[in-house]
Amino acid sequence: MSDPLAMPKPSAQLRAMLPGLLLIAPAILAIALLYVVPLVRSVVFAFVDADGGFTTAHLATALELYRRDVIFTVLVALASLCLIAVISIAIAGYLTLGATPWAVTVLRWLYRWPLFIPFIVAGQTARSFLARNGLLNSLLIDSGLMDPATAQSLLDWRGLVLTFAWKQVPFVTLLLAGAMASVDRSTVEAARNMGAGKLRCLIEILLPQVRGTLSVGLILSLVTIMSVLSVPMMLIAGNPTMMTSMMAHRVTYYGDYAVANALGLFSYLITVVAAFVYLRMTLAQQPENGR
Repeated sequence: MSDPLAMPKPSAQLRAMLPGLLLIAPAILAIALLYVVPLVRSVVFAFVDADGGFTTAHLATALELYRRDVIFTVLVALASLCLIAVISIAIAGYLTLGATPWAVTVLRWLYRWPLFIPFIVAGQTARSFLARNGLLNSLLIDSGLMDPATAQSLLDWRGLVLTFAWKQVPFVTLLLAGAMASVDRSTVEAARNMGAGKLRCLIEILLPQVRGTLSVGLILSLVTIMSVLSVPMMLIAGNPTMMTSMMAHRVTYYGDYAVANALGLFSYLITVVAAFVYLRMTLAQQPENGR
């Protein structure tokens, strides 16, 4: 007589898992071929010389030639993330706490547009909008707010920050607005009844409860910023510029994949640091959630 409480045999477990494994196998294979293998190859060949031996010469060359570009990339990414966070919190907060229905509807309809615009189109739009004779300066001059002699181009780090923020704000706002909508409204209503304003409710009640979602959105935005090639190439012609442009330049004009791979290590390092910070925050919140 068989024991109903007996554990199933490993072979039976494997047969039960086989249909699910077959379903996810194509996705795992695609991830391995398109992401994991190129990542491992780029890291390995950054430390391999022409004879197949280990070397740090490529890393030293990348630091010597592109140190300013690495620093520039970090500063642009941080500035973009700060701007993305501020605007996304403001929009998501108004969508959640706004008391004017038509304004909430218009804002909800407008802010999502950049989600459907590719980065290359966003770069070309920013180039036409932020140039010295672009649409922005023309509007300011025609309205009398700017003297034509003082018009200047914003096709520099400012243009990069504005373009990255304009493109990523809708994505982070969608995450934040959804998280804020799931927060218990009774806490907000209690604070309002005690005399707290909307801004205070947003900063002291809603924002602490959705900071994990905000962190996820900003980390994903950082990864996107570090991987975009079209925007820095279209907005900045000189140096310093983003590391993606320098990696493409190194491969296109010199065929030097080794130094390009070494330069890419700095991008990996930045994203690893961001992921580590996020994991620390997540693990720190687990005991609180378990109480």
